[in-house]
Amino acid sequence: MIKKIPAILFNRYFIVSVVFIVWMLFFDQRDYFQQKATAEELKKIQNSTKYYDDEINNTKSQLNNLQSNPTSIEKFGRERYLLKREGEELYLFEDTAESKATPEQKK
Repeated sequence: MIKKIPAILFNRYFIVSVVFIVWMLFFDQRDYFQQKATAEELKKIQNSTKYYDDEINNTKSQLNNLQSNPTSIEKFGRERYLLKREGEELYLFEDTAESKATPEQKK
């Protein structure tokens, strides 16, 4: 029965290598699955960093526009805070098509 097993399986270097690989994949403190989860988390953090950098740049450009252009201040106040001039009427329209849509239709 022992003669049917290939000789490479009795080689001590092969045995030590297999034990080492199994140990590193499953039992080590920094196993393969932990490394994979850490890499995914790093990718998410890098994506969020890129998003926030873009938001900072957009905000800086808006601030620069507001500081240099007086008509943009009025436009910003009207759009963002619904400000109006004296004697003006302000009408707000809601998009009812989106509010009536079911969650399946929104997908």
